[in-house]
Amino acid sequence: MSDEAFDYVIVGAGSAGCVLADRLSQDGRSTVLVLEYGGSDRSVLIQMPAALSIPMNMKAYNWGYLSEPEPYLNDRRMHCPRGKVLGGSSSINGLVYVRGHPLDFERWEEEGAKGWSYRDVLPYFRRAESFAGGADAWRGDSGPLATAQGRKLNPLYEAFIEAGREAGYAVSSDLNGERQEGFGPLDMTVRDGVRASTANAYLRPSMKRPNLKVVTHALASRVAFDGRRAVGVHYRRDGVKLKAGARREVILCGGPINSPQLLKLSGVGPAAELGAFGIDVVANRPGVGENLQDHLEFTFQVASKQPITLFSHTGFIRRALIGAEWLLRGKGLGASNHFEAGGFIRSRAGVRYPDIQFHFLPMAVAYDGSTLAREHGFQAHVGPMRSKSRGWVRLKSLDPAEPPMIQFNYMSHSDDWTEMRSCVRLTREIFAQAAFDRYRGREIQPGTKCVSDEAIDAFVRERVDSAYHPSCTCKMGSPADPLAVVDPQTRVIGVEGLRVVDSSIMPSITNGNLNAPTIMIGEKAADMILGRAPLPASNAPYYLAPDWETKQR
Repeated sequence: MSDEAFDYVIVGAGSAGCVLADRLSQDGRSTVLVLEYGGSDRSVLIQMPAALSIPMNMKAYNWGYLSEPEPYLNDRRMHCPRGKVLGGSSSINGLVYVRGHPLDFERWEEEGAKGWSYRDVLPYFRRAESFAGGADAWRGDSGPLATAQGRKLNPLYEAFIEAGREAGYAVSSDLNGERQEGFGPLDMTVRDGVRASTANAYLRPSMKRPNLKVVTHALASRVAFDGRRAVGVHYRRDGVKLKAGARREVILCGGPINSPQLLKLSGVGPAAELGAFGIDVVANRPGVGENLQDHLEFTFQVASKQPITLFSHTGFIRRALIGAEWLLRGKGLGASNHFEAGGFIRSRAGVRYPDIQFHFLPMAVAYDGSTLAREHGFQAHVGPMRSKSRGWVRLKSLDPAEPPMIQFNYMSHSDDWTEMRSCVRLTREIFAQAAFDRYRGREIQPGTKCVSDEAIDAFVRERVDSAYHPSCTCKMGSPADPLAVVDPQTRVIGVEGLRVVDSSIMPSITNGNLNAPTIMIGEKAADMILGRAPLPASNAPYYLAPDWETKQR
C-alpha cells in the first residue's frame, strides 16, 4: 500500500468524508482513498435508532475526548464524544436533523465565507436529502440522506408543542422549512427504521465502485508535502507505517478535533506552537485550532402523573421485546430516536432570530445514558445557540494517537449566563401551561427552589452538559483574515493541494444540531473540488419575526 497513489486521499469517513467519497468517485474515473481510524459500523447498537446512547459510550466507536478542566464550570472535564467508526459522528449521534437558521449562513458570508449564504447552501441541503414528507422549495426528496418526522404516538409530544403555543409562541409544521422559529416536529435521519448515517447513505453504496478504496483502522500521522504542496498522507495500520500518494488533493475530514491536530502535526498552524514541538513550519496559520465553539444544554425534567412515558419500557423484558420487533420488522420503539418534538425561540426582545433550542423527550434520563430513568417523567433539553465563548484545540504530543488538549472556555462570556438564566425561566413557563396539567408532577430538575440568578448559575455550573456540537476550529474566511484557515473554496490558505471539509470550517456555529450542515458542507465542497459550477441559488423565502426588536414572542 505504501506505493499506491490516488487522485484524492480523504482522511476521515465521517459526516462529510463519506459524502466526498461518494461524490468524488461517482464518475468512475477518479481514484479515491478513504482513511478511517475506526472500524465497521455494522453493529445493531449503531443501526438501531433507539440505542443511540450505547455506541456513544463505547471505546470501539468513540474517540472519547475530555476537555481540560473548565474554569467557569467548577473545573469539570467535559465529555466530547467523536465518532471513530465508518460514518463518524453520524453513526453515534442522536439522529436529529436540523439545518440551522437561514441567518446563520448569511452570517457566514459576512464573516468572509463568500458564496455560503442561505441562497447558496439551500440547494445543497435539498440535493443531499430524501425527505419522507416530499419535496418543496426547501426540502429535497431524491437525495441519498433519508430524513423523516417521527410519528409522535406518545401524547406528550403534542402536549409540548401545544404548551409552546399556549405560551404565546408559533407552531411550525417544518422547523427545516420556511420557518424555524416556533414549536413543532423534529426530523430524524432514519430510513426504514434504520439509522441513516452517512456511511449508510453515501459510503456503502459507493464502495462497490472499483475506483474507491476504504481502509479502516488507519491512523493518519501527517500530511506529506513537496515544498508547499500536499502530495499524500502518512499513516499507520497494524503497527506498520505507510504512505498514500495524492495526485490531485488531500482532503481532511477528521472533524473539529482531529483536523486541526493533523494540520499542526503536518506543519500547518501557529508557528510558535509548532516550534515548541520541533515541527517544521510549512504554513504559519495562527487560526488552526482556535475559535472552538459548541452548544451547551441542560435537561429540564418534570415527573409525570400518568405512567405513559418511556420509563415503562426500561426493564429487561420490555427492552428485549423492542429489540426483537426492530430486528424482525424494523419498526416499533426501536425505530425512533424519540426526539420527535422540539422548538426554537428568542430569549428576549431585540434578538433577531431564535437563540434557544428545545429537544423534547418523553422520559427523564441523561442524554448519554450515564444515568438510568428512576420514575415516569419527561424533559426538555434546552440551551443557547450562539454562545460568545471561544476555546481552542492544541497539541499535547507529537504522537497522533495522543489526544490533543481541548479547552472550550464554556460560559466565559457574561452574555452566556444571561441566556442560560432565560433558558431556565422560559422552559419553566412552558411546562406550566395547561397542556401539561394532566401530566405535570413535581419539577425534578432544576427544582422549584432554583429561581434566583445565583441559584440558576450554581445549577448551570454543576449540571450543564455539552450538546456535542464542537466546531469552527479551522474556520473558513477571506485569505486576508489572519485567523482564517481555509478560503471559501475550502482550500487551506498558504499551501496547495490540501483542503479541510468538515464542521471545523464553519466560521461560526449554526442553530441546532450540526450533522445536517456538515453534510451540506460535504455536498457543496464536492462541486468545488470537481471544478463544477455551483448549483443555482435559491430564492426560497424564510421567516423573520417582524416585531423582533420590541417583542420576545
